[in-house]
Amino acid sequence: MDTVSLPRERLEWSLFGLRLGVFIVLVMWTLDKFFNPGHTAAVFKVFYSVEGLSSTIAYVLGALQLTLVLSFLIGFKKRWVTLVILIMHLASTLVSFGRYVDPWSGSNLLFFAAWPMLAAVVALYLFREYDNKFSIGN
Repeated sequence: MDTVSLPRERLEWSLFGLRLGVFIVLVMWTLDKFFNPGHTAAVFKVFYSVEGLSSTIAYVLGALQLTLVLSFLIGFKKRWVTLVILIMHLASTLVSFGRYVDPWSGSNLLFFAAWPMLAAVVALYLFREYDNKFSIGN
């Protein structure tokens, strides 16, 4: 295996930047569950075929997701938390497949932003042992 040498400080800042960027997107999706539970119900209906999601369930999902997203931000249990974030984002990216087929309709083009974010989460998972800037754990 080839190795690359680079300053650890630059790598840690780069990974923190990715973690912070991913967090910003995820926390906005999380807050949406509290501020607009009707939108959450619509998303679950359209993309996951779950009908009639109540506001209470949206709030519970939001609370669980907020715990996960804050754990991700502070680097708590990176192996597992980042893996769960990766699986969640992969699922939401793949479930939107129909939007990629017709990118020029409505706001479908915005769905393509999911791919670089997915790449960022994969990088964070693969390099989690080096993602130590402002991180409380492994």
